[in-house]
Amino acid sequence: MQELVSRLKEKYDIKEIYHKKQGLTLLAIEPKDLVSFLTHLRNIESFTHLSFLTAVDRIEDNKFQLTYMLHNYNQKIDLGVKVYIDREAAEMESIHHLWEQAATYQRELNEMFGISFPGSPRLNEDFILEGWDNKPPMRRDFKTKEYSEETYFPRPGRETHDPETYMREKMYSEGEEK
Repeated sequence: MQELVSRLKEKYDIKEIYHKKQGLTLLAIEPKDLVSFLTHLRNIESFTHLSFLTAVDRIEDNKFQLTYMLHNYNQKIDLGVKVYIDREAAEMESIHHLWEQAATYQRELNEMFGISFPGSPRLNEDFILEGWDNKPPMRRDFKTKEYSEETYFPRPGRETHDPETYMREKMYSEGEEK
Protein backbone atom coordinates (compact mmCIF):
# COMPACT_ATOMS: atom_id res chain seq x y z
CA MET A 1 0.00 0.00 0.00
CA GLN A 2 2.93 2.34 0.75
CA GLU A 3 4.20 1.97 -2.82
CA LEU A 4 0.78 2.83 -4.20
CA VAL A 5 0.50 5.93 -1.98
CA SER A 6 4.00 7.02 -3.02
CA ARG A 7 3.09 6.71 -6.72
CA LEU A 8 -0.12 8.65 -6.18
CA LYS A 9 1.67 11.41 -4.24
CA GLU A 10 4.02 11.95 -7.18
CA LYS A 11 1.08 12.64 -9.48
CA TYR A 12 -1.61 14.18 -7.21
CA ASP A 13 -1.85 16.64 -4.34
CA ILE A 14 -2.97 14.35 -1.52
CA LYS A 15 -4.17 16.31 1.52
CA GLU A 16 -4.57 13.53 4.11
CA ILE A 17 -3.42 9.91 4.41
CA TYR A 18 -4.86 7.48 6.94
CA HIS A 19 -3.62 3.89 7.04
CA LYS A 20 -6.57 2.34 8.85
CA LYS A 21 -5.49 -1.32 8.81
CA GLN A 22 -3.78 -3.85 6.59
CA GLY A 23 -5.25 -3.40 3.12
CA LEU A 24 -7.27 -0.26 3.86
CA THR A 25 -6.10 3.32 3.40
CA LEU A 26 -8.06 6.56 3.17
CA LEU A 27 -6.82 9.55 1.19
CA ALA A 28 -8.22 13.06 0.88
CA ILE A 29 -7.85 15.07 -2.30
CA GLU A 30 -9.21 18.28 -3.75
CA PRO A 31 -12.64 17.99 -5.42
CA LYS A 32 -11.26 19.36 -8.70
CA ASP A 33 -8.92 16.33 -8.94
CA LEU A 34 -11.50 13.65 -8.14
CA VAL A 35 -12.48 12.41 -11.60
CA SER A 36 -8.89 12.33 -12.83
CA PHE A 37 -7.78 10.58 -9.62
CA LEU A 38 -10.53 7.94 -9.77
CA THR A 39 -9.91 7.38 -13.48
CA HIS A 40 -6.23 6.79 -12.74
CA LEU A 41 -7.07 4.39 -9.92
CA ARG A 42 -9.45 2.41 -12.13
CA ASN A 43 -7.41 2.33 -15.36
CA ILE A 44 -3.81 2.26 -14.08
CA GLU A 45 -3.93 0.92 -10.52
CA SER A 46 -6.69 -1.72 -11.13
CA PHE A 47 -9.25 -0.45 -8.61
CA THR A 48 -12.04 -1.79 -10.78
CA HIS A 49 -14.82 -1.96 -8.19
CA LEU A 50 -16.67 0.99 -6.64
CA SER A 51 -17.81 -0.56 -3.34
CA PHE A 52 -19.83 2.46 -2.22
CA LEU A 53 -20.16 6.21 -2.19
CA THR A 54 -21.36 7.93 0.96
CA ALA A 55 -21.58 11.35 2.57
CA VAL A 56 -21.06 12.81 6.03
CA ASP A 57 -22.54 16.17 7.00
CA ARG A 58 -19.75 18.10 8.70
CA ILE A 59 -22.03 20.96 9.68
CA GLU A 60 -19.42 22.50 12.03
CA ASP A 61 -17.13 23.06 9.04
CA ASN A 62 -19.97 23.89 6.61
CA LYS A 63 -18.80 20.95 4.46
CA PHE A 64 -19.93 17.58 3.21
CA GLN A 65 -17.39 14.79 3.16
CA LEU A 66 -17.88 12.44 0.21
CA THR A 67 -16.12 9.09 0.49
CA TYR A 68 -15.61 6.86 -2.54
CA MET A 69 -14.55 3.33 -1.50
CA LEU A 70 -12.71 1.38 -4.19
CA HIS A 71 -11.53 -2.23 -4.27
CA ASN A 72 -8.61 -3.83 -6.11
CA TYR A 73 -9.37 -7.54 -6.63
CA ASN A 74 -5.82 -8.41 -7.75
CA GLN A 75 -4.13 -7.06 -4.62
CA LYS A 76 -7.15 -7.54 -2.31
CA ILE A 77 -6.91 -3.98 -1.00
CA ASP A 78 -9.38 -1.13 -0.45
CA LEU A 79 -8.79 2.56 -0.93
CA GLY A 80 -11.11 5.27 0.34
CA VAL A 81 -10.98 8.59 -1.46
CA LYS A 82 -12.42 11.56 0.44
CA VAL A 83 -13.30 15.00 -0.86
CA TYR A 84 -14.80 17.91 1.05
CA ILE A 85 -17.37 20.13 -0.66
CA ASP A 86 -19.28 23.17 0.56
CA ARG A 87 -22.70 22.50 2.11
CA GLU A 88 -24.21 25.57 0.49
CA ALA A 89 -25.07 24.77 -3.12
CA ALA A 90 -23.40 21.35 -2.65
CA GLU A 91 -22.26 19.98 -5.99
CA MET A 92 -19.78 17.35 -7.15
CA GLU A 93 -18.86 16.12 -10.61
CA SER A 94 -20.56 12.86 -11.51
CA ILE A 95 -18.55 9.64 -11.90
CA HIS A 96 -21.34 7.54 -13.44
CA HIS A 97 -19.27 7.28 -16.63
CA LEU A 98 -16.58 5.39 -14.65
CA TRP A 99 -18.93 3.04 -12.76
CA GLU A 100 -22.59 2.83 -13.76
CA GLN A 101 -23.72 2.01 -10.21
CA ALA A 102 -22.40 5.41 -9.10
CA ALA A 103 -25.57 6.94 -10.57
CA THR A 104 -27.64 5.11 -7.93
CA TYR A 105 -25.42 6.32 -5.08
CA GLN A 106 -25.52 9.85 -6.48
CA ARG A 107 -29.33 9.80 -6.67
CA GLU A 108 -29.49 8.73 -3.04
CA LEU A 109 -27.07 11.45 -1.89
CA ASN A 110 -28.98 14.03 -3.90
CA GLU A 111 -32.25 13.10 -2.23
CA MET A 112 -30.99 12.50 1.31
CA PHE A 113 -28.38 15.31 1.56
CA GLY A 114 -29.25 17.68 -1.30
CA ILE A 115 -25.90 17.16 -3.07
CA SER A 116 -26.11 17.70 -6.83
CA PHE A 117 -24.16 15.63 -9.37
CA PRO A 118 -24.75 17.44 -12.69
CA GLY A 119 -25.14 15.09 -15.65
CA SER A 120 -25.91 12.04 -13.53
CA PRO A 121 -28.86 10.10 -15.01
CA ARG A 122 -32.29 10.36 -13.35
CA LEU A 123 -30.78 12.51 -10.59
CA ASN A 124 -33.93 14.50 -9.85
CA GLU A 125 -36.42 11.63 -10.02
CA ASP A 126 -37.88 10.43 -6.72
CA PHE A 127 -35.74 7.63 -5.35
CA ILE A 128 -36.70 6.79 -1.76
CA LEU A 129 -38.69 9.78 -0.53
CA GLU A 130 -41.56 9.93 -3.02
CA GLY A 131 -43.16 13.38 -2.96
CA TRP A 132 -40.75 14.74 -0.34
CA ASP A 133 -40.77 18.54 -0.23
CA ASN A 134 -38.86 19.20 2.99
CA LYS A 135 -35.17 19.75 3.75
CA PRO A 136 -33.11 16.63 2.92
CA PRO A 137 -33.49 14.41 6.00
CA MET A 138 -29.85 13.34 6.41
CA ARG A 139 -28.65 16.91 6.85
CA ARG A 140 -27.79 17.49 10.47
CA ASP A 141 -29.88 20.66 10.60
CA PHE A 142 -33.04 18.70 9.69
CA LYS A 143 -35.23 18.69 12.81
CA THR A 144 -36.21 15.01 13.07
CA LYS A 145 -38.16 15.24 16.32
CA GLU A 146 -40.01 18.37 15.21
CA TYR A 147 -40.88 16.75 11.86
CA SER A 148 -42.12 13.58 13.59
CA GLU A 149 -44.29 15.49 16.03
CA GLU A 150 -45.86 17.53 13.20
CA THR A 151 -46.34 14.56 10.89
CA TYR A 152 -47.20 11.60 13.10
CA PHE A 153 -49.86 11.78 15.77
CA PRO A 154 -50.33 9.56 18.83
CA ARG A 155 -52.57 6.59 18.08
CA PRO A 156 -55.27 5.38 20.46
CA GLY A 157 -54.19 2.46 22.62
CA ARG A 158 -50.48 3.34 22.49
CA GLU A 159 -48.65 4.15 25.69
CA THR A 160 -45.45 6.12 26.08
CA HIS A 161 -43.13 5.37 28.97
CA ASP A 162 -40.30 7.41 30.39
CA PRO A 163 -37.36 5.02 29.79
CA GLU A 164 -35.71 5.59 33.18
CA THR A 165 -38.89 5.04 35.18
CA TYR A 166 -40.06 2.14 33.02
CA MET A 167 -36.75 0.27 33.29
CA ARG A 168 -36.63 0.80 37.05
CA GLU A 169 -40.11 -0.74 37.34
CA LYS A 170 -39.17 -3.69 35.13
CA MET A 171 -35.82 -4.38 36.80
CA TYR A 172 -36.85 -4.11 40.43
CA SER A 173 -39.78 -5.95 41.94
CA GLU A 174 -42.68 -3.85 43.10
CA GLY A 175 -40.86 -0.69 41.97
CA GLU A 176 -38.36 -0.83 44.85
CA GLU A 177 -34.65 -0.45 44.17
CA LYS A 178 -32.39 -3.08 45.68
